[in-house]
Amino acid sequence: MSTLAHTMMTTARSADSGLAGPGELDRYPYADAPVADRVGTPVWEGADPELGRVGRRTAGSRGRGLHGQLVQQLGQMIVSGDLGADRPLVPEEIGQRFEVSRTVVRESLRVLEAKGLVSARPNVGTRVRPVSDWNLLDPDIIEWRAFGPQRDDQRRELSELRWTIEPLAARLAAGHGRDDVQQRLGDMVEIMGHAMGQGDALTYSRADTEFHTLLIQVAGNRMLEHLSGIVSAALQVSGGPVTGCDRPTEASLAHHGRIVDALAAADGGAAEAAMRQLLTVHPEVERVVPAPREH
Repeated sequence: MSTLAHTMMTTARSADSGLAGPGELDRYPYADAPVADRVGTPVWEGADPELGRVGRRTAGSRGRGLHGQLVQQLGQMIVSGDLGADRPLVPEEIGQRFEVSRTVVRESLRVLEAKGLVSARPNVGTRVRPVSDWNLLDPDIIEWRAFGPQRDDQRRELSELRWTIEPLAARLAAGHGRDDVQQRLGDMVEIMGHAMGQGDALTYSRADTEFHTLLIQVAGNRMLEHLSGIVSAALQVSGGPVTGCDRPTEASLAHHGRIVDALAAADGGAAEAAMRQLLTVHPEVERVVPAPREH
């Protein structure tokens, strides 16, 4: 095993990934009531009970600072429909509810505005924007949707997006042969195989995510490269047993290996075909795309 592979294997278990752990798929407290029934004051009672005082949470919670935690909480509530456009989001109310300063609230609302979730206008205040205005490619929004009431739609849409992006990226990457990239992709497959044998789904997931992200980044297309973060987010919320690992199987591992072999041979067609086969392995993808045709 290479030095990179050994290092990743020995550090993955102890590092705090910030991803979902076992049993955390439904960890966010979304209300079950229909959105249409949520009128009047914001449903602050639907907030994380541990956030009665945001400052009491550890600074390392999911790798977020104080204002990042508030962004996370408000973002979840907006995406779930607990905070709607029926009334403004009053900074003073938010600050009192979560016991944070005006500065923290103001910074948090600016982040949410940059994501397209809210808008601030004079004499109107800060209000939730319609879904059509949200930046649905933002990794945070991808996560919030994937673990909220829209989880089925989000995962289906992510699967369809991956099916569009990744086969093309694999074909293009085959024309950019670089020894260092080939070595790193091979390392990731080696790590995935070892992790699968050890039942280490977290390490498998991390190696799988790096494999797909790196493949897109070396495709030589800057617009595709810009989408690599979306694929990474998709893997993290794809509904695997621990984090976003794509249900590790021998077939999945073999397809990853075939992609590496095709890239080494500069065979774009084979790389694309192997990627399509890989994406079709997973049940959530089979619902939205057909299996590859036999030629």
